[in-house]
Amino acid sequence: MTKLLERAVDSIRALPAEVQDELALLLLQVAGEEQPIIRLTSEERADIADADAEIARGEFATDEQIRSLLAKRPL
Repeated sequence: MTKLLERAVDSIRALPAEVQDELALLLLQVAGEEQPIIRLTSEERADIADADAEIARGEFATDEQIRSLLAKRPL
């Protein structure tokens, strides 16, 4: 394992279990392992429909809003 991957794994250990699982699934997918189809709940489908509607209306976050969100995330 490379030093960079070791560092990433070490930092992921501090995250909540559900986030760790999501990241693990992403890594497995990138590595070429088949993953089960994810079934969305009706609430998740509604959220996606709302996001699609916002996109269609041209409603996007400003650069400053994105910077503000990124500044709040833990390192």
